[in-house]
Amino acid sequence: MQDIEAIKQHEAALQRSVTVWIVTGLLFMLLPGTFLGAWNLISISDEHGAAHVDPAWIQAHGHAQIFGWIGAFILGIGFYSLSKMRGMAPFAISRAWTSWVLWTAGVGLRWATNLWRWHWRLTLPVSAILELAAFILFFLTVRGHRSEKGPGGAGVQISRTWIGIVVAGTLGFLLSLLANLAAALHSAFYGAGPAVAPGLDARLLALFTWAFPVVTIWGFSARWLPTFLGLSNPDDRLLKTAVVINTAAVLCALGAWWLPATALFAAGAITASAGLHIFARPERPPKIVGVHATFPLFVRIAYVWLVASACISLSAALWDRAGGLWGASRHALTVGFISTMVFAIGQRVLPAFCGMRVLFSPRLMFAALAFLNIGCFLRVGSEIGAYEGYLPALWSVLPFSAIIEMTAMTLFAVNLFLTFGQVPPHLRSQQKAAEVG
Repeated sequence: MQDIEAIKQHEAALQRSVTVWIVTGLLFMLLPGTFLGAWNLISISDEHGAAHVDPAWIQAHGHAQIFGWIGAFILGIGFYSLSKMRGMAPFAISRAWTSWVLWTAGVGLRWATNLWRWHWRLTLPVSAILELAAFILFFLTVRGHRSEKGPGGAGVQISRTWIGIVVAGTLGFLLSLLANLAAALHSAFYGAGPAVAPGLDARLLALFTWAFPVVTIWGFSARWLPTFLGLSNPDDRLLKTAVVINTAAVLCALGAWWLPATALFAAGAITASAGLHIFARPERPPKIVGVHATFPLFVRIAYVWLVASACISLSAALWDRAGGLWGASRHALTVGFISTMVFAIGQRVLPAFCGMRVLFSPRLMFAALAFLNIGCFLRVGSEIGAYEGYLPALWSVLPFSAIIEMTAMTLFAVNLFLTFGQVPPHLRSQQKAAEVG
């Protein structure tokens, strides 16, 4: 009985930890991320250009979204999932909380530094060091993970493949944090402000997005989508090829060889989609219990955005004149692909991770995904037309796209907050049984 009670207490502690990580990510998404991003875009629309907007503010928004939101989600889920392994219980929970303190302090300090510039030559590299320290603690905790063997040969190979891809994404995460520290030190010693120089920022964004969240999402897609969407098992060879192509693309982007980089990004995105069988006919009915019935559709839409983003970036390498094509490609990737996947998969798995709960409202899930994709479509189209001068009237559409996306982010956060505030069904049943007894 004592062993059973200890296991329950350990599981409850893990659930509290991952819930705090997720709530922290949601707060970074909403306040420093989405609201600041909307403010920046409204200012850009009013001025018909980004020249009058502080680049440090734009970078503060991006850092809060990529690291504060997506990074917190990945670290929290990683600690939760891998800390459930046998032999990791004694120290995993304390390390998860220590890492959370370091991560939250680092991301929060970076955002505040970019906005208010208080002793920024010191606080900018300190923020990067705190983020790196949080990740290293995570890495030291989970590095001994080994995938469990499946029931048969195909299952084993799939397990090893998705784990390998997630490991590649984790290495991309580490390289992103190291590059972030190097850029922070460079700005601290040689810059006129906390903003990273535009040329370097463009190369870093390729690393921060394509090498880190994109690859990680491919790995978890290989793990979950065959079950959730009823797809056939992923093609391991194509997925491995996609990761190799994507790695070559990131290396080209870091060298500012944009034409081969963007061509390779497009090739990698198409190869990954084919390897995951995203657009193939399902072999089994999707598992949509507890979520909205359009869940499989939005996952496929996300991969459409992935390919579209890569194709737009290839167009940007050939024809961009004012940053509109580059901006549209980044938005299609970060909002169209990454955010849509997080909205869809997150609302499918996070309620279970955070206390075996059930999603509060599938309708709110649909509304968040619909608003997100409508806003992204308006943003991508108007950014190309307005910035590049093809249709200047589209400058007036940009603020509306920001408001629609902000609404989507708010609905997503509210749905999860309400989910976490519910009593889990198994506890509700125990309470009713106790009342009857």
